[in-house]
Amino acid sequence: MKLFRSIMLLLVLASVSVAAQENKPITTRPNLAMVATVTTSARSGQPVSTLNDGAAPVVVNNTRPRTPPRNPRSNVWVQYEWPRAVSTKEVGVFFWDYNGNIRLPEGYRLQYWNGTSFVALPNTQGLAMVNNRLNSTSFDEIKTTRMRLELDSAEWGITSVLEWVVYKTDNSPNPPPLVNAGADRDVMIGGKTYLAAAVQSVGKLSKVEWKKISGPGTVAFTNPSELNGSATFSALGDYVLELKAAETENNASSGRIKVKVHQPPTGKRLDVVYTKRYSIDNKLWNDRAKAMIVNWIPYCIDQNERTDLTIGQGGIDNFIEAAKAIRGELHARHKGYVFSNAWVHQTVESICIALMVDPKGDKDMIAAQDKMRATLNRWIPIILAAQEPDGYLHTAFTLRDTARWKERWSPRNRGDHEGYVAGYFIESAINHYTLTEGKDRRLYDAAKKLADCWVRNIGPGKKEWYDGHQEMEQALVRFGRFVNDMEGNGKGDSYVKLAKFLLDSRKDGSEYDQSHVPVQQQYEAVGHAVRATYNYSAMADVAAETGDVDYQSAVMSLWNNLTNKKYYVTGGIGSGETSEGFGGNYSLRNNAYCESCSSAGLIFFQYKMNLAYHDAKYVDNYEETMYNALLGSLDLEGKNFYYTNPLSSSQPRDPWHVCPCCVGNIPRTLLMIPTWTYVTGDKALYVNLFIGSTINVERVAGTDVQMIQKTNYPWNGNVAITVNPKASKEFTLYVRVPNRTTSALYRPDKEVKGLKWIKVNGKTVTPTIDKGYAMIKRTWKAGDKVEFEMPMEVQKFTADERIEANKDRVALRYGPLVYNVEKADKQDIEKEIGKAPLTTEWKDDLLRGIMVIKGQWADGTPLVAIPNYARNNRIEQAPVTEPAKTTTPTQAAEPPQRITRTVSSVVWIKEGN
Repeated sequence: MKLFRSIMLLLVLASVSVAAQENKPITTRPNLAMVATVTTSARSGQPVSTLNDGAAPVVVNNTRPRTPPRNPRSNVWVQYEWPRAVSTKEVGVFFWDYNGNIRLPEGYRLQYWNGTSFVALPNTQGLAMVNNRLNSTSFDEIKTTRMRLELDSAEWGITSVLEWVVYKTDNSPNPPPLVNAGADRDVMIGGKTYLAAAVQSVGKLSKVEWKKISGPGTVAFTNPSELNGSATFSALGDYVLELKAAETENNASSGRIKVKVHQPPTGKRLDVVYTKRYSIDNKLWNDRAKAMIVNWIPYCIDQNERTDLTIGQGGIDNFIEAAKAIRGELHARHKGYVFSNAWVHQTVESICIALMVDPKGDKDMIAAQDKMRATLNRWIPIILAAQEPDGYLHTAFTLRDTARWKERWSPRNRGDHEGYVAGYFIESAINHYTLTEGKDRRLYDAAKKLADCWVRNIGPGKKEWYDGHQEMEQALVRFGRFVNDMEGNGKGDSYVKLAKFLLDSRKDGSEYDQSHVPVQQQYEAVGHAVRATYNYSAMADVAAETGDVDYQSAVMSLWNNLTNKKYYVTGGIGSGETSEGFGGNYSLRNNAYCESCSSAGLIFFQYKMNLAYHDAKYVDNYEETMYNALLGSLDLEGKNFYYTNPLSSSQPRDPWHVCPCCVGNIPRTLLMIPTWTYVTGDKALYVNLFIGSTINVERVAGTDVQMIQKTNYPWNGNVAITVNPKASKEFTLYVRVPNRTTSALYRPDKEVKGLKWIKVNGKTVTPTIDKGYAMIKRTWKAGDKVEFEMPMEVQKFTADERIEANKDRVALRYGPLVYNVEKADKQDIEKEIGKAPLTTEWKDDLLRGIMVIKGQWADGTPLVAIPNYARNNRIEQAPVTEPAKTTTPTQAAEPPQRITRTVSSVVWIKEGN
């Protein structure tokens, strides 16, 4: 069935519903559009993937009043292209205005390619633009390989065009079928890959056939003559599979997919190091932690307690009103978005983690932590009073309009974030438990009560359900693992099972929330980027906990696609071409979305992959995301934040937001340093990050180990680690050996990896390197010291040629840090970089102390680059000649975006030939 592709895009504007029925063809006449390749100039709106699917749009009108027009208009085109010339003399265009909630274009034109240029169609008649109808236009017959539909002053790109039909004439041969064999993917040996191809044709297909083109072993297809099925492989390695589709023997085409067959993870997953009390001893991280603890988190507390906010409202007051409703008292309506509980729970978790950071006598930090303790004492009773007697907790439901929202876990209310806010509450309870060392179990017990409520109501033989935003799934696995570690006897197993059931229930939905196909059959990162990373993080956890081969195959495929086809050099994700989400492979514009929450989610996902595969490459990636895409989301003062993190930017950060879903997610992720820095295995301790700190790692070969790191990383590569086990024990210390080349999308001018040297107690050693770790096995005793040096050099990265936005450009990197050039350094950042050597220089008085990269522009003037995380901290608040414009949100969870100012900071620098 055809789900109307823009339902999610304009849900908040139009309350559009879509009739769930089988597709009806938009025409019974031969339609050349079915086999055209579609491209567009539009950079907003929705993808063009169903513009030529031949299915009649099914929309249900309503009488909801039109919202004021605030969306920017632009001239855009959409183009069809055929591999051989076709003939036509009539087209049809279906327009829809979403019940008056977007404006139709002011006009449109049709052009065709005459062999040298696009020209107007001859003797055109029609060009009507009647809403909710296929508008026909006729013209003298043409023969061409390309046609264009040009829209004048269109709102939201091509969103108002639902279908564009091109009728075939008798003089036109049928073009070859259009074959989409599916996404490239990975599969575990012994598992299967699911085939779900799509073929569009003008005429009737006579044959489809799957076959192996190359690969080291045999491939067994369940049914090679069907589009859908599965395949298994006899040997590890790289394969190419082909699907051929034919109308006739002479009119056929094919599509191919690449499949990489892997060995499944061997051995037990690594164990989490829970964040408990720790201290930081590192210039960069001391500064960033203090900014969050002294300024940002206390500010979030204040904002959550305000009752007069006009944007991003709905803090602790919703819990107060929900408690009144539960007691049967008069109460106010729910404020803000249905998911506004999230920023309260995130702030609670951030408080708990911040209170575990040793202030080391800093008066400002001590005062801020005192405020946080008082906040917990004040908030916890309020939050718990809003929990319903059976454990359910969601203030938007408790305070709901019962005419609209009749029951919990209803399919029509998947977008109301029941699991999203519940998951954040559960995660906050974990860090509250570790903060109090289990002495205060109020949140922990309430979280168990909430999770048990879900277990009682959802599962096999009960209700089948899934949430539109997948926070609950990753929270349940995290909590189940934590409960098992704290209580033993498998008491958390039911939570892990429920997480898998929720994931298994995702089907027959949309790409937007990754419910388009079962999760085991998802091989490409699509849809809303935060939902995607939370989904993939939960899947990786389930795969690690259960050993489910289909999950392992899907997770590896998604990681590969995301990291090597949809990944920014900063470690950010989400181009924003779909609603807060991904574009196609290699579509990575520098005016990116890269939402801060998606960076947090990506860190979670990469971390789970490290737990499963014991491979340092996943840490290389989450270190990259942490130091670049996420660390710079807060300004240096810790008073403003970025919701989005484009690589070409001009806007200052915001103090608050219409959708403040990131405000607590940023500090709770960044401050969980012990968890990201160490993991443990069977008689093994892994050192993943290099941050000057003192952290106690529990349960290593039967003892606890205090780990003291001394380092000025990322400014230099020297690290000294003192290993202090409570009792002398034999175990293997795995020290990550960083590789700065983290994605196939970006190539350096020189490789920077490995270690210059490594010593144990002053003696040079030559350890075995396994999966990116230097392995040192010995009986460790208190005071043992490991010292090493990582190479730190300036690198110039170039992008894959398929990334159009970065052709003839380079990005600079030093260690884990990506760099920006900024106008604030009195330079023209639109010039080409010169050939002079690039050097580094420490600037203690610049941006709280940074290593700058120095070079020359092509004209010989000085070039200065600063770390990406420090970008846009020096924007001059100069008057803007053009009035500020604001776009409307396209989702209930999506913010408006300002579109003023010229670019002031860029990652990718022009490079001459």
